[in-house]
Amino acid sequence: MRLLFSLDKKNYPIGGTVFSRPSVRAIIICSGKTAMVHSIKYNYYKFPGGGIEAGESRTEALIRETREEAGLLLLPESIQEYGYVHRIEKGELEDIFLQENYYYLCEAAPRAVPQRLDGYEAEERFTLEYVTPETAIAVNRDADHGPKDQTMLEREALVLEMLLREGLLPGNC
Repeated sequence: MRLLFSLDKKNYPIGGTVFSRPSVRAIIICSGKTAMVHSIKYNYYKFPGGGIEAGESRTEALIRETREEAGLLLLPESIQEYGYVHRIEKGELEDIFLQENYYYLCEAAPRAVPQRLDGYEAEERFTLEYVTPETAIAVNRDADHGPKDQTMLEREALVLEMLLREGLLPGNC
């Protein structure tokens, strides 16, 4: 899978302890809008997805996480690699937080199902929204997000900008 870009804060000690958390993200484009999870509490957008559990393939994690967070049922035959983002910075518990965020272009079934949110997702009131990339980028960069990590929000904005530059928007659904 191609490297889209790296986000390296260079604020961590060399040779320190490392916590690695690979994740997957679904890019679902419909009529020029992108399926995004909107945190109502902190007012930011993110692609549906999350961490890969032990023993789980990327595709399995993508299908599970998209269903849980967004209530969208991915069509497995539609899943195509888009690229990954390498993120490294000082960790909260370990010296270094390392994350590979794998993005996939995919389609979802026309009917959504109820979300299955975990504690923090329910607290933030994650809601599925189809938004223009420009809207999600502006919100992630300009709104007050309280304690949320701006690096994650900028990562999503940069991926949206790449999709626009590469002509992958608008899409079909």
